[in-house]
Amino acid sequence: MLDRDEVVRARATIGDRVSRTPMLTSRALGARLKCELFQRTGSFKARGALNRISALTDGERERGVITISAGNHAQAVAFAATAEGVDSLIVMAQGASPQKIAATRAYGGTVDLEAPDFAAAFERVFALTEETGRVLVHPHEDPLVLAGAGTVGLEIEEDAADADAVLVAVGGGGLIAGITAAIGDRTRVIAVEPERSQAFHAAVAAGGPTPVSAASIADGLNAPRLGRLPYELCRHLESVLVTEDEIREAFRFLYARAKLAVEPAAAAAAAALLTGKVKAERPVVVVSGGNVGSELASDILASR
Repeated sequence: MLDRDEVVRARATIGDRVSRTPMLTSRALGARLKCELFQRTGSFKARGALNRISALTDGERERGVITISAGNHAQAVAFAATAEGVDSLIVMAQGASPQKIAATRAYGGTVDLEAPDFAAAFERVFALTEETGRVLVHPHEDPLVLAGAGTVGLEIEEDAADADAVLVAVGGGGLIAGITAAIGDRTRVIAVEPERSQAFHAAVAAGGPTPVSAASIADGLNAPRLGRLPYELCRHLESVLVTEDEIREAFRFLYARAKLAVEPAAAAAAAALLTGKVKAERPVVVVSGGNVGSELASDILASR
């Protein structure tokens, strides 16, 4: 299991190679916003990727790394691998965001787009890992990746010590697992999922991670299943579901009222507050990333 000590060690490892992102106050939302959209590569994912790749042995560095991602973890692994002088192969699905594919390549990653969908991409990454001998940097199963993500929680604790709730959007569970390991024993942590991507709810109902069909506008949350380690760490947490329209409305709210150009996955947690599905006096909303294509952003902003 992952614990706070490992998260503290991760912070020492990644040091100042990632940003300490700001905590902004939104009076309109009645919450503070942990703005990970201002992180290196545009999301919290750089923290975990850098922590994991920094730990590679010399032999592993020579073999290179491989990962699977809808986009944010892809960019983070490409960035971290290039920073560490390691070759990276990134498996993405054919329907992935063109902007995220282009950014992953720009960070130095080689992108594999053979998989027709995200579920098939997971099958492909395991096959390619065995075939190539590369080190798999799993987005929500690797303890070092989760520990890096958990450094978000340490910063929340320091910058919002009086917080009575931390709302975290969930896909595969890496971020909420890391935050729970860091501060879950002293802070109320709440999982927020799209109704069209319920890996967390399905795992809790089934007594363990189980495959789901995920098709939310919040592509960063469309994991085909919850990670095993996130399940073990987070299955006791309270959780809520938000609709696609509620995610869109939160996206528009954050753009118009907080002046934050977020991606839909980063709007999900705010949606839970806007709709009154979570009640708290001093909540913190983790705004997890801002990697959104201009066409999708303009479509959401123009629609009602």
